[in-house]
Amino acid sequence: MSKKKIYVITGAASGIGFELTKKLCADNIVFAGYRTESKKALLEGISKNIYPFYADYSKPETIKSASEFIKANCSKIDTLINVAGCVVAGPVENIHIDEIRKQFDVNVFGHLEITQQLIDLLSDGKIINVSSMASFGIFPFISPYCASKRCLDMFFNSFLIENKRNIKVISIKPGVIVTPLWEKSVAENSKFQDLRNGYEKEMDYVIKNAQKNESCGLGVNKVAEVILKADRAKNPKLSYTVGYDAFFAKIISKLPQNLINKIIKLGIKLRIRNIP
Repeated sequence: MSKKKIYVITGAASGIGFELTKKLCADNIVFAGYRTESKKALLEGISKNIYPFYADYSKPETIKSASEFIKANCSKIDTLINVAGCVVAGPVENIHIDEIRKQFDVNVFGHLEITQQLIDLLSDGKIINVSSMASFGIFPFISPYCASKRCLDMFFNSFLIENKRNIKVISIKPGVIVTPLWEKSVAENSKFQDLRNGYEKEMDYVIKNAQKNESCGLGVNKVAEVILKADRAKNPKLSYTVGYDAFFAKIISKLPQNLINKIIKLGIKLRIRNIP
């Protein structure tokens, strides 16, 4: 019987992370990160191979305790899969600066810190980051999310070049995925009514588009399959797009920025024209 591999998956209680946890726990040990306390029992009930740990990246002190728990229960990690994330939306002139800081805490700094905390266990292993097609360019009204995903990719690409531990780094860039992330993002951003000032129709469009994404898009299993493929590969690619929209975003990103801006502005204008 082959030796069980050790996985650490952040954001394991829902969406892509939950799908990965279910797929991997049958034959491997999975340290599964959760943010909502009620999710701990859910994860424990799936398999005795799952070790849940609490981590809320908007509360940096939880990252250290999560890392200590993982290090106390294993001496080697084969693959760290960074899935946890959130979406901060709104016009740049209206977004609360504290919310932008939270965006980077969750989507960038949290992943960097847990990687640094676990680095001694990752030698000869892999780090797989769930980025986004948003990393290819700026989509209006979700600029904090786009910037955070680009920043995540840049930091970890530098790490790939620099590190002397033979750690491979892979970026997974999905397009629109059916995931609870959209519902959560609408609820979180709806708390800030001043986001709408001067941009009422545009924010109505953003909300309706997010609600549509809850049911339209690729299933999380499609992303999970690509992640597992990258994990199994001896020499994985540095970046994988998932979905036609992600591939299209990659192609569009090669155009001159001025042309990209014109295309996006026209698209937004056409979409909000019929909003009452």
